[in-house]
Amino acid sequence: MKDVAPHPVLFECIAGFGVITLNRPHALNALDLATIRMLSAKLESLASDPTVRAIIFRGAGERAFCAGGDIRAVYEHALDGAPELDHFFDEEYALNALIHRFPKPTITLMDGIVMGGGMGIAQGCSLRIVTERTRMAMPETAIGLFPDVGASYFLARLTTSMADYLGIVGESISGRDALVCGLADRMVPSASLRNMRGMLAHIENNDWPDEVPSSMVPDVLNTEVLAAISRIFSASSVAEIMAALALERHPACRAWAKRTLKQMLKNSPLMMCLTREQLRRGREMSLEDCQHMERILMKNSFAQGDALEGIRALLIDKDRQPHWRFQSVDDVRQEAVAVFFM
Repeated sequence: MKDVAPHPVLFECIAGFGVITLNRPHALNALDLATIRMLSAKLESLASDPTVRAIIFRGAGERAFCAGGDIRAVYEHALDGAPELDHFFDEEYALNALIHRFPKPTITLMDGIVMGGGMGIAQGCSLRIVTERTRMAMPETAIGLFPDVGASYFLARLTTSMADYLGIVGESISGRDALVCGLADRMVPSASLRNMRGMLAHIENNDWPDEVPSSMVPDVLNTEVLAAISRIFSASSVAEIMAALALERHPACRAWAKRTLKQMLKNSPLMMCLTREQLRRGREMSLEDCQHMERILMKNSFAQGDALEGIRALLIDKDRQPHWRFQSVDDVRQEAVAVFFM
């Protein structure tokens, strides 16, 4: 008898809350085109459903809310020149906009890994809940891309230096760090999510657990590091940021600076420079304008950028030796960045 693949999106209504579960735990609940279409169709039907007064998003399994888009599938579509590549990004961005503008309260339970497309869902919600197991990041520059799914809008609403730090470096942060920088609203124990009715009562009554276990992901954003981010990431260029990290001597920040610089040396130089310009422009744009800009950037990233090479090296062949278009950020001229926005 042939095995039946699990349905990628589950739904149940509990006490007036529509609970939507991303159900691809084997793939860390990554979003493929079928999942995006199911989510969009479900949300459109729930928008006018009088029995549902709020929406909750959660992920199946113990490891992730959503690890992002199904990049392997995207890579294959790009190599084949398949129309699904355009469909994927067009429909994912439309889903993100739908969540941002949804007419009912939306809540996301960000337990475990939350990256890329998972952030696109979560950051559009009106209540963003994290746990001690949350591992949050926009790590796209490591694979030759840039933070998309509306990141031009939601990252750019943080402080300028914090947005640049998270977008350019792609650092993974804890649930507590997400609260500190403004990417989460509440933190609860992961174990409390097993009792969905109990969690709904907390949400309904604005009555939250007092104690949360120690984080499984190390907290990064202490007072000293926050000050260093504000100082270092306010430099006028990515090259100057990297130079300042190399010179950091504060005892409480040296390890952080060394780790941050090490990651930046692995990232695509072109995409780090592009990301800084993207976030700069996004600060003055509406969500819809940010998404339009990102759609242009994405087309150009696959047509003439580092996307295919980064995905190949990090996720397909896994040799971790990408041959970026530019060897270092010093080689990236403003004209090379500007062409991506055209």
